[in-house]
Amino acid sequence: MTATIHSLIVANRGEIACRIFRTCRALGIATVAVYSDADADALHVREADTAVRLPGAAPSDTYLRGDLVVAAALAAGADAVHPGYGFLSENAGFAAAVQDAGLLWVGPPVKAIELMASKTRAKELMAAAGVPLLAPVDPAGARSADLPLLLKAAAGGGGRGMRIVRELEALAGELTAAAAEALSAFGDGEVFAEPYVERGRHVEVQIMADGQDGVWALGTRDCSLQRRHQKVIEEAPAPGLDDALRDGLHAAAVAAARAVGYRGAGTVEFLVTEDGRPYFLEMNTRLQVEHPVTEAVFGLDLVALQLRVAEGEPLPAALPPEPRGHAVEARLYAEDPARDWQPQTGALLSLDVPDEPGVRLDTGYTGGDTIGVHYDPMLAKVIAHAPTRTEAVRLLARALERARIHGPVTNRELLVRSLRHPDFVAARLDTGFYERHLAALTADRGDPRPAATAAALAAAAGLATAGGVARFGAWRNLPSQHRVRRYRSEPDGGEHEISYRAGRAGPAVVADGVRVVSARPGLVSLETGGVTRHFTVTTHHDRVYVDTATGSYTFTALPRFTDPAERTEPGSLLAPMPGTVVRLADGLAAGAAVEAGQPLIWLEAMKMEHRILAPASGTLAALHAAPGLQVEVGALLAVVTESHVPQPTASEEPA
Repeated sequence: MTATIHSLIVANRGEIACRIFRTCRALGIATVAVYSDADADALHVREADTAVRLPGAAPSDTYLRGDLVVAAALAAGADAVHPGYGFLSENAGFAAAVQDAGLLWVGPPVKAIELMASKTRAKELMAAAGVPLLAPVDPAGARSADLPLLLKAAAGGGGRGMRIVRELEALAGELTAAAAEALSAFGDGEVFAEPYVERGRHVEVQIMADGQDGVWALGTRDCSLQRRHQKVIEEAPAPGLDDALRDGLHAAAVAAARAVGYRGAGTVEFLVTEDGRPYFLEMNTRLQVEHPVTEAVFGLDLVALQLRVAEGEPLPAALPPEPRGHAVEARLYAEDPARDWQPQTGALLSLDVPDEPGVRLDTGYTGGDTIGVHYDPMLAKVIAHAPTRTEAVRLLARALERARIHGPVTNRELLVRSLRHPDFVAARLDTGFYERHLAALTADRGDPRPAATAAALAAAAGLATAGGVARFGAWRNLPSQHRVRRYRSEPDGGEHEISYRAGRAGPAVVADGVRVVSARPGLVSLETGGVTRHFTVTTHHDRVYVDTATGSYTFTALPRFTDPAERTEPGSLLAPMPGTVVRLADGLAAGAAVEAGQPLIWLEAMKMEHRILAPASGTLAALHAAPGLQVEVGALLAVVTESHVPQPTASEEPA
């Protein structure tokens, strides 16, 4: 039986909602968005034909409320529901409620979701297909020989609720933290444990199935580069797999789909050991974040195929198209990798990625939007497709390098460096990539002074223009004393004092052997060592963004003198981001003794928990945090008074 979708509601937000709407527009399908109060002016709301409010801001009150989403679909006159990814996308109860309301469900059968949601049943199916499994470990009976362990949320994916445990004494605390994070993200706090494989590769197979027993295995993807068990860079096809391994993964994925009567898009995930042995991880009964790399390689629109299958149509052919070329995707996050991946919030002033052949941008933001605290900090996905892996990687790195992203700190520089790292270039991939290389990938990238110099000269040119003279050379006609401007690099905090002199021929930089070729308010050209470089300068209040052909820099313009009121008491623990205090260390109270590096406060922001650590050993002089307290960035949480205890000499140490 076939049906026709006329109006589709997306039970999701952000980038994936915008991406689904794009296909709907191409197919002539009307679109309906749902939105929380925090998303009232979000891009997915602006792009939809109709939008329905879900009162509240927290996911548990809005996007995780299946009853509200179904009511919104009926109120808006939608006849189909697409769940996107995350939130309710793998919730069998929600899928059943959608169909009970007479709406078309753009997803797999309820029974298939239930079977794959059961980790035990899913592993049984893969065992029948001949794929080795990682046996679960009972946390209550875990021993040192079982370590390291990986804790995983039973009800969802995306890395939420996952923890690596390397010490038995840390197991209980990590179980509590993983369960709390899983409950917040998925509404289900169930967590299980399995062995953690060091230096494993995360390889997955995209499947697409119809209701007429047609199943496609659409190649492999490598998603090994991960932070906090969330994917950062993905590519298709997975490089370096021999034919036997690749064919075996395809066959296992198809067998799993047939075993549960699967329909629609899904992904079967595997862990491949260093010696090439695959272990089944899980099956995601939804569209994956990284689906664009498969679309690029196979020339398909997976969302269009989802809609076609949901309407009861078969897949277009018995076999999928032949793959062509290579595709790589990078997830652009508002986060600071050098500071424990802390998510960032605030105004996104601009998000401009070069519109080049082979480059695709999927995003839920535009310049002028605000990055809030309630949801995942992913800003966009940038995808490059080219005939070879080398070309695709090079194209993606260059597109990211040339992008103009102004606002909160992002992981853009990390992405560029990752794509150019020798191990990535040589396809030496595993899930421990960032554990080994993060320090080098986030190290200082060279002297920012030329960019700071451009910022100073652009500011001087702007003042001259504002004074009514708008040409280069709009400077004092007589030689003057040196002018000085001060800038602080963000986010590392380094300060730079730029000295220049204004004269008849225009500004001249006094130090660093730099010659000014031209200086206008938004564009400065400098020559150093005979090489001329161009700097585009954009100023927003006291923030200055300098974009070059090889990267971007952010500065804060500093006043000549520091305001004493800005000084912070030593030992102060400040909230690194807006969020909610979810728990405190056991027995934590003013007067308690603390050790350097000891977790004191757990802060939840953007659906993840972040630990606030004691900066030194000493005494907790003050505690201003309590569970449930909502705090803004920079809020004082506690004060630790450092103890100055003489360290024992070598002869005093116990034998």
